[in-house]
Amino acid sequence: MALAVLVGAGAGAGSVVFRWCIKTFTSLLSGHADYSASPGADNPHVPWLGPYFVLLAPVIGGLLYGPLVNRFAKEARGHGVPEVMLAVAQRGGRISPKVAVVKTLASALTIGSGGSVGREGPIVQIGSALGATLGRVTKATEGRMKLLVACGAAGGIAATFNAPLAGVFFAMELILGTFSAEAFGATVLSSVTASVIGRATFGDTAFLTLPDFHVDHPAQYGLFALLGVVAAAVGVGFSRVLYLVEDACDWLWRGPEWLRPAVGGLALGVVLLVLPEMYGVGYPVLQKATEGGYAVGFLLLLLVGKMLATSLTIGIGGSGGVFAPSLFIGAMLGSAYGMGVHHLLPGAAGAVGAYALIGMGATFAGAARAPITAVVILFELTGEYSIILPLMLAIVLATAISRVLSRDTIYTLKLRRRGIDLEGPARGAAIGTQHVGAVMEPLPSPLPATTVLADAADLLSRSGHGALPVVADTGEYVGVVTAQAVAEALAEQPDAAPRTVGQLAVPPTTVTTEQPLAQALHALLSTAGTGLPVLDTERGEPVGWLSHQSALRAVHATT
Repeated sequence: MALAVLVGAGAGAGSVVFRWCIKTFTSLLSGHADYSASPGADNPHVPWLGPYFVLLAPVIGGLLYGPLVNRFAKEARGHGVPEVMLAVAQRGGRISPKVAVVKTLASALTIGSGGSVGREGPIVQIGSALGATLGRVTKATEGRMKLLVACGAAGGIAATFNAPLAGVFFAMELILGTFSAEAFGATVLSSVTASVIGRATFGDTAFLTLPDFHVDHPAQYGLFALLGVVAAAVGVGFSRVLYLVEDACDWLWRGPEWLRPAVGGLALGVVLLVLPEMYGVGYPVLQKATEGGYAVGFLLLLLVGKMLATSLTIGIGGSGGVFAPSLFIGAMLGSAYGMGVHHLLPGAAGAVGAYALIGMGATFAGAARAPITAVVILFELTGEYSIILPLMLAIVLATAISRVLSRDTIYTLKLRRRGIDLEGPARGAAIGTQHVGAVMEPLPSPLPATTVLADAADLLSRSGHGALPVVADTGEYVGVVTAQAVAEALAEQPDAAPRTVGQLAVPPTTVTTEQPLAQALHALLSTAGTGLPVLDTERGEPVGWLSHQSALRAVHATT
């Protein structure tokens, strides 16, 4: 608890410093607190350049952050969250402390010089690096180290966006990938601490002021559902465009990496000259879109422009997040969609701003596949409980459609392109390359489904396994019964009529002979027993047994 509070305080302070750096660099390089609020204006520092200063701002920024990232922390390049996910999944939560400093400066320079990226990826990486550093100093165990990394991510999100609940669920849903009472308690402490610091500095206001939300007609639920489906396709499309542009930049560039952001900044400058609303994070533009301040054609232009500008910023080696761009894209989509349905169904469509809000959450859910975070952050932004039902409907549909359209999210796709599978073995791991069929043990004698619990308890105690397979009278595989389940059943009703193991048997997570061992270990670690039946790939019948001991023997055999 004490460490979680310390990490939250560090993340809150880091957020304050990070936002100050963004404001300072934006003011220095554009002459405005937020250039997207006055797109096309001159830079008062160099008025003789007129609006053409945007051609040079990304180049100057690239000359500053390019050598910094290349020399001190190459992992600070890009949008940050995938690196934190990798550190938690395969590196025991270890993140270099210098990442916090380099990421702060590099991302602030990227955004301040016109990079069309968000603040959330950098602050997640900054807070997580602080958590990992504290864990290293206190010699925390690997489990606690991962939890401290998640606390740093939660605190960073909470302080930056004044959204403490969203910080908690972002950390558990995306960083840890699991929910537990300990993780929830620790991330809440960190998030609250960071939020207190953030509110004391920035005030108790959301980073966006959004319009009131109302559902005026039942038919709107059908319109919101359709928007969720469209938003899923747009979110997945954003992921594809992002990495397509990055591949194009990799193919075109042949010079030193430290110079790449400066040279690529010329291309970004051209985009900013044509569409200056893309300068920086772009919250003023997003705000105006939710208020219905743009025509449909210009909204669609902003949508495409944001995809291109964000992808180009990341592709040339910039540092920044994709969370805010996905909200931006979703707002443009939702506003355009809302105007369209309002024109077709003026009596039932409702306010355009409602569709902008739903579009924001659904597009982020389609890209990142984090439905709980999407629901919570939009709820915190609006404070309107009436948003919950349509928001959940659209976001769940967007998440489901996204899963059909793409195997990976916008975060995991970056890692998979580097040959990293978060559910697979880490590179160089001793476990992972073998198939389960090559390391499994012989199948223990199964229990008939009619076996009474008292007899099953005796057989389980002498079997050497914490679980045994169960078969029906016909010989058909039913599932597995664990010693824990039998003991709990006997303790709950010791004087009742005996029950059979068939009533307690449940089919565990399927493990097959052709499955990689590293993937099967995830299923093994989540079981209550000490082993799992291995099923034949074609017939679906148990042919062997996988235990922790058999996995360790596989390691010994390869060394």
